Amino acid sequence: MTFNISKIRIPTDPGIYLMKDSNEKIIYIGKAKNLKNRVKSYFVKNQNYKTQKLVENIFDIEFVLTDNESEAFLLESNMIKKYRPKFNIELKDQQRYTYLRISDEKYPRLLVTRRTRDGKFLGKGKTFGPFTQGSSKLLTIGTLRKSFQIRICKTLPKKICLEYHLGNCEGPCEFKDAQEQYPKHVSALEDVLKGKNQTKIFTKKLEEEMHQASELQQFERAKDIRDTLIRLGNLQSKQKMEYVKNSDEEYFGIGIQEQVATVMNFRMINGVIRDSDKFFFDLVGDNSFSNFLYQYYSTHKIPKFILLSELPENQKLLELLLSEQSGFSVKILTPNKGKRKDILNLILKNIKLIHSKGGNPGLIELKEILNLSVVPNIIECFDISNHGDDFAVGSMSRFVDGIPNKSGYRKFKIKTVSGRDDFAMIGEIIKRRYYRLLEEHSELPDLILIDGGKGQLNAALKSLESLGLKLSCISLAKENEEVFVPKKKNSIIIPKNEASLKILQYARDETHRFGVAYNRTIRKNQIK
Repeated sequence: MTFNISKIRIPTDPGIYLMKDSNEKIIYIGKAKNLKNRVKSYFVKNQNYKTQKLVENIFDIEFVLTDNESEAFLLESNMIKKYRPKFNIELKDQQRYTYLRISDEKYPRLLVTRRTRDGKFLGKGKTFGPFTQGSSKLLTIGTLRKSFQIRICKTLPKKICLEYHLGNCEGPCEFKDAQEQYPKHVSALEDVLKGKNQTKIFTKKLEEEMHQASELQQFERAKDIRDTLIRLGNLQSKQKMEYVKNSDEEYFGIGIQEQVATVMNFRMINGVIRDSDKFFFDLVGDNSFSNFLYQYYSTHKIPKFILLSELPENQKLLELLLSEQSGFSVKILTPNKGKRKDILNLILKNIKLIHSKGGNPGLIELKEILNLSVVPNIIECFDISNHGDDFAVGSMSRFVDGIPNKSGYRKFKIKTVSGRDDFAMIGEIIKRRYYRLLEEHSELPDLILIDGGKGQLNAALKSLESLGLKLSCISLAKENEEVFVPKKKNSIIIPKNEASLKILQYARDETHRFGVAYNRTIRKNQIK
């Protein structure tokens, strides 16, 4: 049943909206200048299939107001990272990035932590990050600990240890002065972890303290400050080198096919392509190129120039947010000629190649996940619709290039099975379908999908074997969305946000809908 939008009051302010399912789980987060206008747009007719599926799952909507669109943009991004809703854009490699945590102990430690799948962090304390693979190396945890005299011992000892004698820790375990100074060290470390500007401010402050200590002839104190400045200097040198290596320019191209966006990027270092990635996301709700870029740069180095095949919405706002985040001016451009244009044309050529291979990125994923010999451009899905012992029908949907081919749908009256034997019924309709295709010399599918578990799959395989066919055949069990394949004991679990699973679910749902409609028609006719 579709959510009744008229039963809630929707504000007209800027902010974010959190769409929830029947279990109060957040399934989508979006932003808007005017919340009322945006949210109501979901409930008009002629939405694409994926937006329809989102709306079908909405049970409640919560709102968080902000002062302006910029704040909504930031809040939306942070909330998506926290809750990871299944209909939002989620970059596949976000899990690789490192976070640093200052523990909440009496004398806090600096530790490495990572974000879990549900967006939470293990352990208590303040978390900073994410730091990319490169920056986690440059923010060497050992250097930070030494620079700010942060203890490394898991359990606070009663007496000073080797770290004190090496000058890496002031010994809060034993000395009262060190205990009094420790909170100041932790506070300074927090400032540095918050960003580069704080690092510069802290360095300048230390230089002033060193000169002051020297003038007061506190030479030991001046020496300690000098050693800290040297360590910080080494840290900043590494930061600068890392920036030069990874931040010349970055190029992005986008192509859209059947409500799925394919994004490809090239990272240019000294004018040479050094790295490339591909990303896919569904065009659901506010999922857009602009949102993708902001999510991407929350876990990647921000360059001064971002070159795109087409300008995103909110270009100026995105430039402003990335500039604030990086500490320097960031420009988003779409070149019209020259070498930059040639690079973007090359990216778009690659995206066309991806599309031509499978017609849909999810189909390419299916080929890889299921280890198929070909991309499953033609999928036929089967289901049994039972209503008591007397009413049972079979149904089949046909998908070509990842979308329904409704002229290819088929329905079956069960002829050889009585009672409620789903396995035997699946076996019957599979045998009837492919015996006929063989007789007619018609095109066979690349993949057969059965709605059900191992029992239904085995019944289908026996029928195919009796016809001498070796077609790829799998089943999808609805309860946990498990994929069963022949000759494998354990099922395959495809992550919920993957385009490949969504194609299987779409085919399964279409087959079920078609079968239920046919079953209802038969029962009505019987009653008449």
